[in-house]
Amino acid sequence: MKILVINAGSSSLKYQLIDMEGEQVVAKGLCERIGIDGRFTHKTGDGRVVQKDVAMPDHTTAFEQVKQALVSGEGKVVNDLSEVAAIGHRVVQGGAKYDKSVRIDEDVLKAVREYEVLAPLHNPACLKGIEAATAAFGTEIPQVAVFDTAFHQTMPEVAYLWGLPYECYEKYGVRRYGYHGTSHRFVSKRCFELLGKPDGKGTRIITCHLGNGSSLAAIRDGKVIDTTMGLTPLDGFLMGTRSGAIDPSAVTFIMEKEGLSPEEMDNLMNKKSGMLGISGVSSDDRDITAAMDAGNARAKLAWDMRSYQILKYIGGYVAALGGLDAIVFTAGIGENQDRLRAELLEGLAYLGVKLDAEANNVRGQEREITTADSAVRAFIIPTNEELVIARDTKALI
Repeated sequence: MKILVINAGSSSLKYQLIDMEGEQVVAKGLCERIGIDGRFTHKTGDGRVVQKDVAMPDHTTAFEQVKQALVSGEGKVVNDLSEVAAIGHRVVQGGAKYDKSVRIDEDVLKAVREYEVLAPLHNPACLKGIEAATAAFGTEIPQVAVFDTAFHQTMPEVAYLWGLPYECYEKYGVRRYGYHGTSHRFVSKRCFELLGKPDGKGTRIITCHLGNGSSLAAIRDGKVIDTTMGLTPLDGFLMGTRSGAIDPSAVTFIMEKEGLSPEEMDNLMNKKSGMLGISGVSSDDRDITAAMDAGNARAKLAWDMRSYQILKYIGGYVAALGGLDAIVFTAGIGENQDRLRAELLEGLAYLGVKLDAEANNVRGQEREITTADSAVRAFIIPTNEELVIARDTKALI
């Protein structure tokens, strides 16, 4: 059985075709700059690469490129599209309604549209991906929605509600939802296996998804009890271009002083803040590191702020969990930035954490990076959100 996994952005469309027999990636690719000038990249599991500049005015025409690449030309991997059994979609915001993946029907599409207000940058793109898939493959092929927010729906009220009038929650759904749930779910499941407790029962772990967008999740007995991202992916700690949590009054203060509209203020906090805003250099961790090593004080400040905030969240989650058995690092920075991992684990020495510096000297590989006598174990676990989506899709069809 082959499953096509789709992750649609506002001007991009990522895909993977996965053969579920051995859970092997048959092909993967990216349609980028949709609606601008168009760039298409297609890679097969056996190493063939197709890359071209091609006009893709919308997601439907982008999907046509995907179809053609799968069944014809240098990147052909299937003889006919009928070999694709189902399509799984990453959908960012499923609100409180969906705590698991579901087959897509009209009710699901309606709900995803309703939740656009909570994820205005993401849910419209998800819908474009679903609509483009339907246009390309027809209505007969089953499609599945896998929600970023679903894994976090086990949070108790004390964790997901804020100190606003309760009517704000009742009327508008203002609460903590959390994101990166598919990633947190994948790496936590693997962590349970490494701990010898595959169902997660009796475990207390913190998963750290560290990338341009970042979040932590506190997981007890296999269920999320808290996470750093909130109503939107803006909450939490310092990220590439996102501010993370700030005093709400700072928002209205800056809006008044600068004469900013809500949209402009949202843009400032989401796209001009974080590591970029503090350093003045870049949102890319590699650029920050290079600038810091060259003596750039603001780059060093951005780095130190992020580390401080992550450690502060971890400390709070250890208290909420009532202790800690393991910590997991994943995503682009978490899997590849040994310097940050070392700094964070050394900052947790008070918990009895003992870093294995030699084991930590690695990029993108699954590995335990604490010593045998460490009171808390730490792991690098590369994430695989596409595989989670494919597995859920297979299970539902």
